[in-house]
Amino acid sequence: SGKMVEFLKEVVPGLGRVAIVHNHRNPGAVHQVQGTVTAVRAYGLQPHVLEAGDPLEYERAFERMTAERVSGVVLVADPTLVEHRQKIAELAQRSGLPTIFQRRENAEAGGLLSYGPNLNDQFRQTTLYVDRILKGAQPADLPVEQATKFELVINLRTAKALGLTVPPMLLGRADEVIE
Repeated sequence: SGKMVEFLKEVVPGLGRVAIVHNHRNPGAVHQVQGTVTAVRAYGLQPHVLEAGDPLEYERAFERMTAERVSGVVLVADPTLVEHRQKIAELAQRSGLPTIFQRRENAEAGGLLSYGPNLNDQFRQTTLYVDRILKGAQPADLPVEQATKFELVINLRTAKALGLTVPPMLLGRADEVIE
């Protein structure tokens, strides 16, 4: 969460009020929301938490964000973000709001930024676990592993449409730049 807020702050000059959108139906989102609120405050920004998980709720959330003058949006990881990625990208661009997600699919669909674990790397780690279990290892004896490879994707078309200039240093750190 801290890195996501850091990247959004680098791209959006005058970032002040940051919306944190999460799916209230996802129990795993609660921890992520708390971490994101903490990160937003650590950067001296004002968090504004909103709930959304289906197309109508996303529409309402973007209407509220526009009315309440947020200057950037962090969308907490949830399968609905990928499922409705086109709609969310359209809403964000129509609202003129810069967004950051954890999944690259959202940046590819028109979101401004994504920063999160590389899914191919996670699938590779999963197959190693399955292999060890099939060879007789007890799941309870296997260590818990966290993602080790994260990727930053920047959508320059979206940045241009929003009137934002992505700093060259951030472009240099990106794993992929969509032009």
